[in-house]
Amino acid sequence: MQSNNMAKSIWSWSFLLLFLLVLGTPAISSRVLELSDRFIDVRHEGQWLVMFYAPWCGYCKKTEPIFALVAQALHATNVRVGRLDCTKYPAAAREFKVRGYPTIMFIKGNMEFSYAGDRSKDELVDYALRMSGPPVQLVTRTESVDMLKGSHTIFFMFVGEQQGVVWDTYYAAAEGYQEHGFFYATSEDIAAQHFDFEKLPAVIVYKEEQHHFYPHGHVAHQMDPNDVNETIFQWVNVERFTLFPKVTRFNIHQLLKTKKYLVLAVVQEDKLSQIATHELEFRDMVEGVIRKHRPRYHDKFQFGWIGEPSIAHSIILDQLPTPHLIALNSTTQHHYIPDDDPIQMTPQALHLFLESINNESATVYGGDTYFVRVNRALFEVKRSLREMWKGNPVLTTVIFGLPLGFLSLIMYSIFCGDCLVSEEEQEEDHEKRE
Repeated sequence: MQSNNMAKSIWSWSFLLLFLLVLGTPAISSRVLELSDRFIDVRHEGQWLVMFYAPWCGYCKKTEPIFALVAQALHATNVRVGRLDCTKYPAAAREFKVRGYPTIMFIKGNMEFSYAGDRSKDELVDYALRMSGPPVQLVTRTESVDMLKGSHTIFFMFVGEQQGVVWDTYYAAAEGYQEHGFFYATSEDIAAQHFDFEKLPAVIVYKEEQHHFYPHGHVAHQMDPNDVNETIFQWVNVERFTLFPKVTRFNIHQLLKTKKYLVLAVVQEDKLSQIATHELEFRDMVEGVIRKHRPRYHDKFQFGWIGEPSIAHSIILDQLPTPHLIALNSTTQHHYIPDDDPIQMTPQALHLFLESINNESATVYGGDTYFVRVNRALFEVKRSLREMWKGNPVLTTVIFGLPLGFLSLIMYSIFCGDCLVSEEEQEEDHEKRE
């Protein structure tokens, strides 16, 4: 009898635990607040990361579980995470000028910032943390620098007295690029334990376990303030990327703002983000060459790799086998393709390809002419239709079949209606004559 009671007790506690676990699943997602039109009035209360969505949007459905993880990660911060159904609350959609779904915004006070980065948990969390603080955060402890090195792939650091033209320009650059990077400031004593520098003020970028300096920091007092402003902004714009980032449809436009040649190793990732061995070897070869010869190419080239070949197809307006290599002039939109078979490309052949681009002897394709723009628009339409058909052929048939059917009926009634009437009148006339 006692054993039966014990068994029942164990079963009851197990059931209760299971029940709590089941309840715990939506608890995480419930940290994404459901917003309404009232959000227009309460937007000034705190800081918000908001996803504006439509229930029928496929991209929104893919983003929802990621947004739930973001809300969980930001739960202990001062950033509130919410979502707003624009089909149910169109007034809010108009207020925030939502043009597409999903639109992700960081909102604080009267300021709104539209997010244009990758829709991954880490990228969204970093973005919210950057935007929630001041443009430049002060570092007052030496161990904090070690923490920054461990938590950030890349960040900027100002060292010296927080006054003068270099500091003012650095702070202005931090305000301009806060959406895209972390900016800090610290004293000489703290910085000396982590970075090697000779003169102050110094502006440092730390990325991939190395640090590099803004080259004119210590002589800025001898320069024209306008030149200091221009060079620091340009330096930050260029250095805010790692040496060999993954390029997506979201960040490629930011990479093009470097005004460098964008050189991309194109490979094919599967649904599990796996890459075939021979393509991985090609990508690693390209990365190895540019890491070894960074000083040689850094000023004119920005490198990266693509795991979704359709991005490359949109650049060259054609299908491209993988692996492959393309280079894009971010100013003129011209692109370059090596003559060598990429699978057999050697480091020496890669050097020759890059040098041919640098000395303008490489064959040029594409551009930004009106004819190319029209072709690009048509190519994107065809690509979108193919993706729609592959994703849901039935829905695609309904979307395009019904309008075409109605159009056919209208055209038939316009052009063939008179024919039918005239035939009927001829028959009536013929009967009367008889």
